[in-house]
Amino acid sequence: MARQAKKLRHEQLRHLIEHSPFVTDEELATRFGVSIQTIRLDRMEMGIPELRERTRQVAQEAHTNPKAIASQDMVGEILDLELGKTGISTLVVTPQMVFEKTHLARGHHIFAQANSLALAVMDAPAAVTGVANIKFKAPVREGERLVAKAEIVRTRGNKNFIWVKIRSGAHEVFRAKFIMVTLEG
Repeated sequence: MARQAKKLRHEQLRHLIEHSPFVTDEELATRFGVSIQTIRLDRMEMGIPELRERTRQVAQEAHTNPKAIASQDMVGEILDLELGKTGISTLVVTPQMVFEKTHLARGHHIFAQANSLALAVMDAPAAVTGVANIKFKAPVREGERLVAKAEIVRTRGNKNFIWVKIRSGAHEVFRAKFIMVTLEG
């Protein structure tokens, strides 16, 4: 009887963690009416990592590798990427990215963040920028953290229409409409 209960708990535990990887051992213990130590032993027996490791694994999976651009060629850090749909990246404006006199960001760094994110969301082995309609909406200063969001809004043949908006805090500082063209591999 106890063996069957344990087997059932293991099945339910595996299912629950697969669907909610951020659930804590404490929450699981409460849900199953057992001690935290029992949950830890169950996880170890089943080869399920602790919460910190599961969080790291989910973050790595969210960092789905871009296909059309190498990760080291990205300007900014990808936070979220759903190939063929959307992506989010961040970029902190460093002293090397600003004009010495005004400490305002050089526009090509902001454009590069947007352009590389647009390439990253492409679900294609190779792509290039066909058209870029850009608008700088506000100056960006040294030390600001820029958050870029890209979304493929339409696909027609080998062309993807991608909107990228970059914010610094609550303010939109840049927007672009790209036509990215997929290349035959």
